[in-house]
Amino acid sequence: MILGYARVSKADEQDTTTQVEALKAAGCERVFEEKASGGRWDRPELHRLLDQVRAGDVLVVWKLDRLSRSLKDLLHVLEQLDKVGAAFRSLTEAIETAGPAGRMMMQMLGSFAEFERAMVKERTQAGLKNARAHGRVGGRQPKLTSDQKIEVRAMLDAGRSAADIARIFRVHRATISRIVAQDRASASTPLRAVP
Repeated sequence: MILGYARVSKADEQDTTTQVEALKAAGCERVFEEKASGGRWDRPELHRLLDQVRAGDVLVVWKLDRLSRSLKDLLHVLEQLDKVGAAFRSLTEAIETAGPAGRMMMQMLGSFAEFERAMVKERTQAGLKNARAHGRVGGRQPKLTSDQKIEVRAMLDAGRSAADIARIFRVHRATISRIVAQDRASASTPLRAVP
């Protein structure tokens, strides 16, 4: 049996339609579709597929990174397929593991995919470090300005409830709780004597 696996990341606004069409055109009798990160191993549809693979079956993916972005996981899947006597095929890279040359090429491409992912991570970390060095902090903009935080503190001191204040400023109650927690943390930090 020829089994297909199609995957898009959760963060992507894509769907698996293009992949499924290509897999069906390649003769896949059944296609398992998933919306999950390729860097994670806990993907239910992939595990369901691997549980159903039998000797003589072929697992087909549209592109190598649809199966996994981790060389370790990729090799693990290939080992599982090899144990049961099944083969693997990637349509875009034209790779088949039916022979030793295909298995070698698969491992090389997996290594390049993992290297590329590591380089992206390294560049991202360097960019964040550079931004911090220039005084820029990542993340979301604060919901409240410093003047609004002063007003929140005054309202809390006057006895208003956090829920009321959250409604007034149109923020979640947790935002008000964080302001209170920050005040407590700064009040409990001992002041150092200045020489």
